[in-house]
Amino acid sequence: MKVAIGGTFDPLHDGHKKLLKRVFELSEGGEIVIGVTSDTMARASRDRVVLPYKTRTENIRRYMYEEYGVKVRTVELNDHYGITLDEYFDYIVISPETYNVALKINELREERGKQPIKIVKVEHMKAADGKAISSTRIKAGEIDEHGSLLAYNEK
Repeated sequence: MKVAIGGTFDPLHDGHKKLLKRVFELSEGGEIVIGVTSDTMARASRDRVVLPYKTRTENIRRYMYEEYGVKVRTVELNDHYGITLDEYFDYIVISPETYNVALKINELREERGKQPIKIVKVEHMKAADGKAISSTRIKAGEIDEHGSLLAYNEK
């Protein structure tokens, strides 16, 4: 099996880890390809500081090796599609907000005469307040990477 996932992964939080667990399960010992957004792309779409690409890539590689004992291939994403338009994949793992991107990937693959990728949507992991764990909420100081509400947060 060959499985793809993409994201910014800053910070690497429990929601990401839920997605990565599903990636590992689907790979069945095959290849895992993780697209990590480039610094330019990550910073263009967010009004916040993002760790450098190299650091984010090292963090995700280390996590996958320490948690699952696997080495993964990382690729730099300069757009929403990366290598998924050209390479064969069995699965693409996505969160609810990136479902439309996965549909577009398959549409573009079809135009190129390529087989569609099976889309596996993983629901958000919830924080203590019942809302999704997200990097945006962590960076805003609402929650930590595990979804716990921060004591000084009065929102």
